[in-house]
Amino acid sequence: MSHLTIIILLLFLSRTSSDSIQESFVRCLHVNSDKSFPFDASIYTQNNASFTTVLDSSAQNLRFLVPSAPKPSFIFTPNTESHVQAAVICAKKLNIHLRVRSGGHDYEGMSYVSEIETPFMVVDLAKLRAINVDMKSNTAWIQAGATIGEVYYRIYQKSSVHGFPAGLCTSLGVGGHITGGAYGSMMRKFGLGADNVLDARMVDVNGRILDRRSMGEDLFWAIRGGGGGSFGILLWWKIKLVEVPPTVTVFTVPRTLEEGGTKLLHRWQEVAPYIDENLFIRVIIQPSNVGNTTKRTITTAYNALYLGGARKLLEVMQKSFPELGLTAKDCEETSWIKSVMYIAGYPDNTPPQVLLQGKSTFKNYFKAKSDFVRQPIPVAGLRGLWQRMMQEESPLMIWNPYGGKMSDFSESHIPFPHRNGTLFKIQYVTLWQDGKENAGKHIDWLRDLYTYMGAYVSKSPREAYVNYRDLDLGMNSKSRTSFKQASNWGYRYFKGNFKRLVKIKTKVDPGNFFRHEQSIPPLPY
Repeated sequence: MSHLTIIILLLFLSRTSSDSIQESFVRCLHVNSDKSFPFDASIYTQNNASFTTVLDSSAQNLRFLVPSAPKPSFIFTPNTESHVQAAVICAKKLNIHLRVRSGGHDYEGMSYVSEIETPFMVVDLAKLRAINVDMKSNTAWIQAGATIGEVYYRIYQKSSVHGFPAGLCTSLGVGGHITGGAYGSMMRKFGLGADNVLDARMVDVNGRILDRRSMGEDLFWAIRGGGGGSFGILLWWKIKLVEVPPTVTVFTVPRTLEEGGTKLLHRWQEVAPYIDENLFIRVIIQPSNVGNTTKRTITTAYNALYLGGARKLLEVMQKSFPELGLTAKDCEETSWIKSVMYIAGYPDNTPPQVLLQGKSTFKNYFKAKSDFVRQPIPVAGLRGLWQRMMQEESPLMIWNPYGGKMSDFSESHIPFPHRNGTLFKIQYVTLWQDGKENAGKHIDWLRDLYTYMGAYVSKSPREAYVNYRDLDLGMNSKSRTSFKQASNWGYRYFKGNFKRLVKIKTKVDPGNFFRHEQSIPPLPY
């Protein structure tokens, strides 16, 4: 038998196996859900012409769309809650490993790629994106497949003076976004998105739909910041809307090293976590060229939202951060919904309706990491950081200030523990365009940078943000998790809350049906 014949036979057997799994799954769906529903139209196997389009549709990280990345045997796009219930019942009955995707922003692709188990399927919640805003109660029920940008727009349609304190990137799927905490430009005023959740509906391991009352306070606590993919499939969040002023102010002020950028950033660390809680000033840091030359420098861009008018903002800045030199010309007064688009990077005059498209403008090959900082990084440390950043082609750092309302919550309020004493969070990213070919070089650079930064960030544990998943911190083994193994990342993401999450997991999913590379493990029987 020739080598080519063997390859063709293996492909045939693989497809036949995939088809039979899918056919069994469809039959099971009919038994456990709507018997007359044409489920074949909602299932995409690898033989389906639309499979790649659906798989790629919301995936952000091109690293996990290369041909060698593991692909699901099929993707199921449920139309109703009962379809999600049936998917869980059938996947469990047929012993099919299941992944769940709401927005596809998972940094390590774990919502649509399984590095540890095959075959697997993906339940893609893209069709479940209803948003019901109730201004009488200042609340909204939002479905897990909606993007946070859609949520913002639907709130804006009902009221120009209400909003929700969640993500800066508008294409985030709210299902996964809020399970990790959900921070944004109003976090210093109102806390996280997860701090403003009132209720939820989810499918548990037995296929039951639970709300806050029926799931109990332990599980309700766990799903608000304990990370996605461990406890069930989120269907809806009930969120509390917050009041925003009719006029807000935004600005972006860039400063290079030649313009005193290093000392200015050192001063920002001392100011940004303590400044007026209505003001959020993040710093976007990346290499750039000096003028029209090939000489490289570092640009620090101070990108801000102030919940109020420009005159008051200038008073606050003159008092607390005069070093930035903010002027009236730098300030742009606008509405809250337009500020969302400004912070997200949309061009000026883009109509807010674009948020309803739910599409990401960001698709790249990238690797990311995160850190939390509790003491200002000294000038010498910053200079070493600049040297390393200028060695890489397209690195990016974003420093997000904490303080304000974030310091009012205890570390155990929800599983997200990065509260009082945190000055700011760092997101490190390296991006590249040449696919898998040179990925190792860029990832190695980022790992070296992360090692360098260890001297300047939180310790014991070195904290990390669960929604910036990082498999360098450790992974579960195939079909098995252990408390000891998971502690490698569990304490970094959740600190002391990790133990409580493990206890809740053991209670609600002792067989570990909902699992992935960094899911919460149950304790052994």
